[in-house]
Amino acid sequence: MAMYDTPAEERPRERLLRYGAQVLSDAELLAVLLGTGTQGQSVLELSRELIKPGWAQLSRRTPAELMQVRGLGAAKATTLSAALEVGHRVERGTMVRVASPQDAVRLVSDLRDRDQEEFRVILLNTKGLVLGIETVFRGGLDRVEVFPREVFRSAVARSAASIVVAHNHPSGDPAPSRQDRALTRRLEACGELMGIELLDHVIVGRSGHTSLHLGKLTELS
Repeated sequence: MAMYDTPAEERPRERLLRYGAQVLSDAELLAVLLGTGTQGQSVLELSRELIKPGWAQLSRRTPAELMQVRGLGAAKATTLSAALEVGHRVERGTMVRVASPQDAVRLVSDLRDRDQEEFRVILLNTKGLVLGIETVFRGGLDRVEVFPREVFRSAVARSAASIVVAHNHPSGDPAPSRQDRALTRRLEACGELMGIELLDHVIVGRSGHTSLHLGKLTELS
């Protein structure tokens, strides 16, 4: 059934206006974002296909990957990518203080679902409040090249008092490698020279997470 054949009161946009976004299904929410379907496929049908693997899987797809789906041009792909990123930022922003490795992990929990390594920096003020979260590097399936100058660039620009760095292991195993430990030591030394303390380096995997500075964050509690 095409959307124009659906009674007005049953269409996702009208239901949202009347009852609020919370009553819509995942597919209906997606349909509101996409707006229209394709010839022979309604926007709801397109949305149901897209959302089948779940929001986490959908959020991993780049705009270029989304545009390979029939019915998703540049406008829809970028709108969808932007909406998913807003969701991630809202989720990260709901907890504004980092006082434990678990706090840091919650802020970057989406890293668990990434197929490539990403390296992020959580910028903190003197009270441990989050000033921002920056993705400074993206790598391949098993490694990412990290340069201390890039890690601290945003910290200097935002006048951060301290930082927590985080990256993921797409393999799923959060155990730190020799390179991870060496990088932590380099970042710690650079931070001491710059007066910006490295509080922790957390590694996220599907099976859990590892903290390389276990206990250091609790000093903020």
